Amino acid sequence: MLVQGGPWALFVMSLLLLLWQEVPAIEVPLDPKIQQDLKQPPTIGKQSLKDYIVDPRDNIIIECEAKGNPVPTFSWRRNGKFFNVGKDPRVTMRKRSGTLEIGFRSGGRPEDYEGEYQCFASNDFGTALTSKILLRVSKSPLWPKEVLEPVVVGEGSSLVLACNPPPGLPPPHTFWMNSAMMSITQDRRVSMGLNGDLYFANVLAKDSHTDYSCNARFLFTHTIQQKNPFTLKVQTSRKVAETTPTFLSPTGTDSSRMMVLRGQKLQLECIAAGVPTPIIKWFKKGGDLNQKVKLDNYNKTLRIDSVSEEDAGEYMCMANNQIGSIRHSIYVQVKAAPYWLDKPSNLVLAPDENGRLVCRANGNPKPLIQWLVNGEPMESDSSLPNPSRSVVGDTIIFRSVQIGSSAVYQCNASNHHGYLLANAFVSILDMAPRMLGPKNQLIKVIENNRTFLDCPFFGSPFPELRWFKNGQGSGLDGGQYRVYINGSLEIKRARAEDQGTYTCVASNILGKEENQVRLEVKEPTRIVRAPEHQSAIRGTMARFDCRVKSDLTLPITVTWLKDDKPLSLGWRLKKDEDSLSIPNVHEQDEGTYTCTVKTEIDQDTASARLTVLDRPDSPIDLEVSDPAARSVRLTWIPGDDHNSPVTQFLVQFEEDRWEPGQWQNLSSYPGDLNSVILQLSPFVNYQFRVIAVNSVGKSRPSSPSQRYQTSGASPDAIPSGLKGWGTKNTNMEISWEPLLDTERNGPNLHYLVGWRRKDTGEEWSNVTTVGAKHIVHDTETYVPYEIKLQARNDFGPGPESNIIIGYSGEDKPTAPPTDLHVSKIDSTKVNVHWTPVDPSTVLGEFKEYRLYYWREGSMVKGLHVNKEKKTKGFYTTVAQPTGVLSDLQPYSHYRIFMVVANSRYEGPPSNHVEFHTKEGVPDLPQFFKIVQRSPDSIHLEWDKPLEPNGILIGYTLNYQAVNGSRVGRMQMESFLPNVTAYRLRLPDRAIRYKFYLAALTQVGAGEVYAEESPHFTNEAYIKDQVDIATQGWFIGLMCAIALIILILLIVCFIKRSRGGKYPVRDKKDLPLEGVDQKGEDGSFDYHSDEDNKPLQGSQNSLDGGVKESDDSLVDYGEGGDGQFNEDGSFIGQYTVKKDKDETEGNESSEATSPVNAIYSLA
Repeated sequence: MLVQGGPWALFVMSLLLLLWQEVPAIEVPLDPKIQQDLKQPPTIGKQSLKDYIVDPRDNIIIECEAKGNPVPTFSWRRNGKFFNVGKDPRVTMRKRSGTLEIGFRSGGRPEDYEGEYQCFASNDFGTALTSKILLRVSKSPLWPKEVLEPVVVGEGSSLVLACNPPPGLPPPHTFWMNSAMMSITQDRRVSMGLNGDLYFANVLAKDSHTDYSCNARFLFTHTIQQKNPFTLKVQTSRKVAETTPTFLSPTGTDSSRMMVLRGQKLQLECIAAGVPTPIIKWFKKGGDLNQKVKLDNYNKTLRIDSVSEEDAGEYMCMANNQIGSIRHSIYVQVKAAPYWLDKPSNLVLAPDENGRLVCRANGNPKPLIQWLVNGEPMESDSSLPNPSRSVVGDTIIFRSVQIGSSAVYQCNASNHHGYLLANAFVSILDMAPRMLGPKNQLIKVIENNRTFLDCPFFGSPFPELRWFKNGQGSGLDGGQYRVYINGSLEIKRARAEDQGTYTCVASNILGKEENQVRLEVKEPTRIVRAPEHQSAIRGTMARFDCRVKSDLTLPITVTWLKDDKPLSLGWRLKKDEDSLSIPNVHEQDEGTYTCTVKTEIDQDTASARLTVLDRPDSPIDLEVSDPAARSVRLTWIPGDDHNSPVTQFLVQFEEDRWEPGQWQNLSSYPGDLNSVILQLSPFVNYQFRVIAVNSVGKSRPSSPSQRYQTSGASPDAIPSGLKGWGTKNTNMEISWEPLLDTERNGPNLHYLVGWRRKDTGEEWSNVTTVGAKHIVHDTETYVPYEIKLQARNDFGPGPESNIIIGYSGEDKPTAPPTDLHVSKIDSTKVNVHWTPVDPSTVLGEFKEYRLYYWREGSMVKGLHVNKEKKTKGFYTTVAQPTGVLSDLQPYSHYRIFMVVANSRYEGPPSNHVEFHTKEGVPDLPQFFKIVQRSPDSIHLEWDKPLEPNGILIGYTLNYQAVNGSRVGRMQMESFLPNVTAYRLRLPDRAIRYKFYLAALTQVGAGEVYAEESPHFTNEAYIKDQVDIATQGWFIGLMCAIALIILILLIVCFIKRSRGGKYPVRDKKDLPLEGVDQKGEDGSFDYHSDEDNKPLQGSQNSLDGGVKESDDSLVDYGEGGDGQFNEDGSFIGQYTVKKDKDETEGNESSEATSPVNAIYSLA
């Protein structure tokens, strides 16, 4: 049916759309099970091109592939009529396909099958068809035979060599070559046009050739046809006249017209002649050339690869040279074959649903829309109209569709330039709900995260879906739940209480189906102790923490990256549960380390950078410059600081005169300097080196600089440490620190020493020496001298030192301190008083009054003491000196005396003084321990103090229960001095106590000794228990028992070897009659006919009789009295004997005692 546009059609369409409610089309999932069961009209999947050109040398294949359910059948029309494939032996149709294959092995011409073909694919639900396929056979005709006369042209004239290739299908590609198969060189002057002709804007003498040949290449047959060559003769002239441009292409008027279809390639050409060669320029009226425009062939061709409507308009080409210019206008009109605006698509509807197919196309001129159903036109005036569908303009509207109305609709949009054909089926589908996802899926989600529980489903009519949790309550929707149309349930923020089983139920009028999803909410995986940036010195250990907290039910994987690349863990790098250790770090370890913790549902990462520090590299390129008398400039280039800035440069020197090879520090400089002025000493041949220092340490020394020699001078320095002091009472030794080698300043260093008695006015005595001391003899005892010193060398004297005061030698003091006595005697200290000596008797420098004291004994009976002498000095010059002697032991007998001392000697002793210190508090007990703890008591032991510091009068024991940080009420026990143990009864064995023990004198309690009881199950208690297995008496008892058993075994073995074996049958014939009588002691007495009493302990039988013992002394001995040994001992195992029936036929039996077992083995 052809649909004509108009106001009436638009009105009807608008009214219907207002009154009609459309249900969205059903989207059929790609689930294989549903696709397998889904009945569906045919759909064209593959077809040949509309304009189909084939190679005549190959078989012809016309493609037509379609799918549907049931599998479609195929038929063809050729030139509008049914094409019976089966009647043509050259034509076959592929299985389960509509593709035709035409073969020519048995003869036939491909040209006979040229025409218009159309394929139809049909099944029970409709028919789909392909576009009309115009089949043509490729042609590559030969060039017509022709004789070409030589072309003669004057130099400077224009020329066109025509190509005129033979018409081929498709048209051939043309190009020009010479007889050497070389392409003709093209430029602005010479070029080939779009029609294949060769254009010369002006001919030159060099263009004279006899082999201008046009070639045509046919793409399908891969052949090249060559035209007979042109011969070009150029007539030269002395002067070529300049001419204004003229157009060789296009020809005729100054304007032309061109029509091009939308989407095709547009090529506009302007080729001009003239001398000199014209230049071509392009313009578009009303605007600039857009970016789509490309200029080819030296601007002679304007190209637009895909034309659109906005490319229409007037294009102008201008050719100009020095003489003039010329223009040509080309009016480009853009038409359009039909193209889709809204291509119809397949429509799946449920019964009683509404839908529509829309077919919108555009073109120039506007295309006509024609609808077909199953390949046949839809007639608006049909005698049997379909009430469920109506055509309004370019739309088919379906209302309340029913089963059986499935079909394939075709939309044909056509105008003068072409047509479009599209298939779209309408399938009416009814299907009960189906679940498409896996059954009983387990979803794990991190707490507080959003999650989706998927429940893909399908059905027709479209089912209603509801969610339930744990099979209870109404449907879940709203709040933190949201149900999507695809069946997914969104939980906006999963919490622990959201964990459980969720059920999705899909239902429509045909039934319902459900599926379950189990949700587990997990704790998030977090790095709680992340690695931190750190700097490590080369060779040390670096450690990155990565402590993780995660859900215990989720296995975690911890991986480490270095600079975003997997870290290779080997013998050196170690990873444990919470960290990464890098021992012996080196430069290659520097970088960013990332700890990644993953579970199956989440992950966490943390990064830190490791900076490797090292000693700096040595400075290089030392350079000495700017020499002066006592200075020089030293410059160097710092080495790599290895991530630790250089804080200091140490400059060292070596000189080859005094200490060759010995490097010494000269000076240090801040780390930001690399050029310094060095202050030098005279008369030194220097060479320098530099050491860089950073926080890690010192670099290796640099290579030495070149040497630098300073000139000599008199000494600058004054020797230090000048002093005078006597080594004897008749001399004075003058000494000083010699000058350093770098302070000599010249050769032949020596010292001028001067001295004289102080305050006497005598002349200076002088002496010259090269050493560092001089001794003045025959002096008086301890008299003052003035002393001075001066250094000299061959360049002159140095500065003179200041005058110092020295003293001649000391002698022993001649007088003792007098009237030594004490006062204010305490337990640990005493005041000491004495009369000082006359200073003139000290005979030297006064140092101190030295008090000697020692402990003669203790007033505690039987206590031995250390009588080592001790000293204490008192420096005082007052008339009535006094001092305090402390740190004495209480309750002790002391003796003291005093001497006066100078720097070398002590004087005679003073009078001796004795005194007794007062009683004090005692020291700690020697030990205090919990000897044993039992479940109901604690046993304590201690010993008296080493130093009682008085008369012990007893002990105090304070104790209190402790339970963690809580303590009980303090309790106290007092003991006499001879008590050193105590047992404390425990009301509860779980109670622990803390004890405080102190000894007592009359003065008070001494230092407290604290101890805490161990727990009842503590290892300390276990160690205190008496192990019976380690007790001597127990070990002796066990040894005695083992010895007795060994003796008995030997005796039994000997008796058994004498008696031999005995027959069981003889023993069984001796009956035993049991007499059920009890003795006076209450035991049963058993008698046999031979008055042989069985051993006590034989068992009664179930019928009241007595079973014979398996073993007795009779069995082992030679006699039959069966008596015990004298000591009543017997070793044996007694078992019930077998019945007669069980033992009949056995020759003998042996006792089953351990002795028999040993004997049998022997």
